[in-house]
Amino acid sequence: MKLTSYDNTASFGADTLEILLENEAQNNLPISFIRNEHGYDTSDWLMATVRDDAGGVVLTAARTPPFNIVLYETGNKPNEAALRLLCRELKGMSVDLPGVLAEQGLAYRFAGLYAGAEFVRHISMNIMRLDRLNNIERAPGFCRPLREDDLFFVPYWERSFQEECGVEVYDIVTNVSKIKRRTGKDTHFIWEDGNPVSQACTTRNTQNGGGINGVYTPPHYRSRGYASSVTAELSRILLERGNKFCFLFADAENPVSCGMYHKIGYYDLCVYDEIRFNKGR
Repeated sequence: MKLTSYDNTASFGADTLEILLENEAQNNLPISFIRNEHGYDTSDWLMATVRDDAGGVVLTAARTPPFNIVLYETGNKPNEAALRLLCRELKGMSVDLPGVLAEQGLAYRFAGLYAGAEFVRHISMNIMRLDRLNNIERAPGFCRPLREDDLFFVPYWERSFQEECGVEVYDIVTNVSKIKRRTGKDTHFIWEDGNPVSQACTTRNTQNGGGINGVYTPPHYRSRGYASSVTAELSRILLERGNKFCFLFADAENPVSCGMYHKIGYYDLCVYDEIRFNKGR
């Protein structure tokens, strides 16, 4: 076994992209690191592979500080020796990770080796994929792109979405700045039924797939089919743009949202867990 570290996304992608594309929707995060469409400075990124004795890559690891490390075992085949080597090397480099994000079994195995008993599962997510859109009944109203006047309410929707999903919560000023950059780019869509009632966004596309996130409906508009309608419409748009499939993350412990996506035509690929390591371990 041998660990290789990379100092740029080009060399990292040359060794891993073909492998990651074998499970493209599952690996949308590391693929997005390689694509680096926003041109981020990668000097402090962690990018590594572990090769077996035959020279084949069996484990891929990537991290953009200060976030979790993202792991993938080639073909989703467990390789304990590769995982142990990665953990030893990370500890030798004094890398202090906040957590891990990976297929559920891999996430727990890495957490046990790296953090012992000092970790806690934060969230479990179903990675879902859609190849063909089902013909569902749409809610009253229509879908439209984000407009600048939506900035009066969308930042508050975004904060509520962040709080409900347990992800990083930004203040309203930061949300306004982030959302303002989306106007005119056809990446953020609103379902309107007299008033704006739901939203869905597209981000983190892969070579062949269009990603959907940020699906949110305010509580007083829920159970009326608005979220499924805006998600279905955005999925249709992404497929018409030439994507071969769409993908998204859904709360694995929320049968309502998972059932909604299944109804549209999404199917489960795997469970992805975010595990956080206890500070001071």
